[in-house]
Amino acid sequence: MHGIIEVPDIISAVKLPERLTAAIDAWARARHLSRSDAIYQLLELGLKLAPAMPASPEITITSDAARIEEIAVHEIEGLLDPALPADERERRIRRLTEGPPEFSHERIDLPKQQT
Repeated sequence: MHGIIEVPDIISAVKLPERLTAAIDAWARARHLSRSDAIYQLLELGLKLAPAMPASPEITITSDAARIEEIAVHEIEGLLDPALPADERERRIRRLTEGPPEFSHERIDLPKQQT
């Protein structure tokens, strides 16, 4: 193999909490891996699943808020009586996620309406 230079893997030391080390060791045992190989595979999986970094912190705040609202709507839907008509279900969900209309001017996460 001419022209190809092999670079040895870099060794990195990582300090982990005892609880996390125990969880990694259990995961490794279940897959017959060494701790090092388990950490490598878990990092690979995590990096594949992790979202790309947003362009600005504002995007993170907006997407976090949207995700939180999405989770809240899902939880509320599970608590509502399934026999309710769809429009009443939507009204109740909107009221719980947006709050009463008389307080909407106090919300800092909503755009201010021009008066």
